[in-house]
Amino acid sequence: VQLQASGGGLVQAGGSTRLTCTASGFNFDDFNMGWFRQAPGEERERVALMSGSGDRSYYADFVMGRFAISRDNAKNTVYLQMNSLKPEDTAVYYCAADFPGSTWPPPLVDYDYWGQGTEVTVSS
Repeated sequence: VQLQASGGGLVQAGGSTRLTCTASGFNFDDFNMGWFRQAPGEERERVALMSGSGDRSYYADFVMGRFAISRDNAKNTVYLQMNSLKPEDTAVYYCAADFPGSTWPPPLVDYDYWGQGTEVTVSS
């Protein structure tokens, strides 16, 4: 199993960037996919999630209206479009895969596979 995240970097406040996570080694369509982030000294937190079919999504309050998650099951890829970036969005961003259970949105501890993370730095 592999989750490869990319697209991070240095962005100015108010700018945009898109993260990409490409998966392999499992049946991508069957899994919820999520983006999480962890700032220095902080706990990892949920950012956005999408169900396997794409019919459900979840956003943390702090990104609502600014970020958008999408997925292309034909390419085993999930995206996070990040707009109107703020310095407080600075963090390492991780993608993760969850085999669905009964809870929506699934808690962080339910996720089965994690990528290596990609760093996003937003300058003021």
